[in-house]
Amino acid sequence: MRRLQTLVVAFLSLSATATGLWLASPSLASETAVAQGDAQAERQEVIENLVAKVEAHLQSDPTDGRGWEVLAPVYMQLARYPDAVKAWRKTLQILGENADRQTNLGQALVAEANGTVTAEAQAAFNQAVALDGTTISARYYLGIAAEQNGRREEAAKIWKDLIAGAPPAAHWVADVRAALARVESKADVPQSDSPHARQATDEQSAMIREMVDRLAARLKENGTDPDGWARLVHSYKVLGDQDKAQAAINDAQRALAADPDKRQRFDTALKESEDGTTPAPPPHPTDGGATPPLHEGDSIPNMVERLAERLKRSGSDPAGWIMLARSYVTLGDKQKAAAAIKDARAALAADAAKLQFFNDALERFKIDESGESRDANKK
Repeated sequence: MRRLQTLVVAFLSLSATATGLWLASPSLASETAVAQGDAQAERQEVIENLVAKVEAHLQSDPTDGRGWEVLAPVYMQLARYPDAVKAWRKTLQILGENADRQTNLGQALVAEANGTVTAEAQAAFNQAVALDGTTISARYYLGIAAEQNGRREEAAKIWKDLIAGAPPAAHWVADVRAALARVESKADVPQSDSPHARQATDEQSAMIREMVDRLAARLKENGTDPDGWARLVHSYKVLGDQDKAQAAINDAQRALAADPDKRQRFDTALKESEDGTTPAPPPHPTDGGATPPLHEGDSIPNMVERLAERLKRSGSDPAGWIMLARSYVTLGDKQKAAAAIKDARAALAADAAKLQFFNDALERFKIDESGESRDANKK
């Protein structure tokens, strides 16, 4: 017991900052991560060694709820999101529920789903609010859930209520205001049949397929996410690739075979998706024309913003950063593209190989420092 207490103290001192970052504003995590700079790499090895020791303790005593609760936020810091989900579930099972634990479970589920507020995450946030109506993070993410499902007015009301009740100088208000402005400014834009519009459609289609490919790659690396498998299958079907959809079903069944509960979740999610009772995957081109969203929450700009939020939480993904910059270029937002390039270089500064990968990709895709495509400048 004394040994675990020593590990707990070490964990708390190393991960207190990371634990506090999971508030309503996802950008806070990246700002602190960048500020830590090279010290982050040095701490990484120490944290991983401590993780191994606590994992060994929990293997011998899986009923130690305090151990799971200490380990869960560290998993989040290490981007081990499925492990964080498991740890928060264990914590709730052993120690009981409160608003903070339900909120933390919801945030882990959102991170595991690459920024999507899944039905299970939404249930966790709803329970957190039921336990404590003043909790900030859970209410913020319920607004995100409403936005992702096309309920802009509901999202706006949630965020307006948050702002109205905010204490003076609350650090998270700026991010909530930005989210509110996003849903209030959205408007239907008439589609054009011009060559430029068709080019943008082709670029958006390629971007969507790239996002689906990244989901497939993540599931190939870690196939324990039944909801992710269901989204992948449905995405392939919407994109008209029935062979890949069937292959994904087969892969999911093999990956989840050892866990009957997750296999059942996959089967249920897949059936609901086919019945149209769950949010559809990203939009797709139809007959070479416009790319209407299958529901408003999955519009191109919304998907891009979800990617941006994920990178703010965990900025160590150079491929994600280059996709974000390319997305903003495609959408014609030079200011955000330039900001993404700057943020990416700051986030990747401690890893020379990842930074080089990012810079090489910028050159390959001919994106300059101002967030413009050099190919577009020639036209």
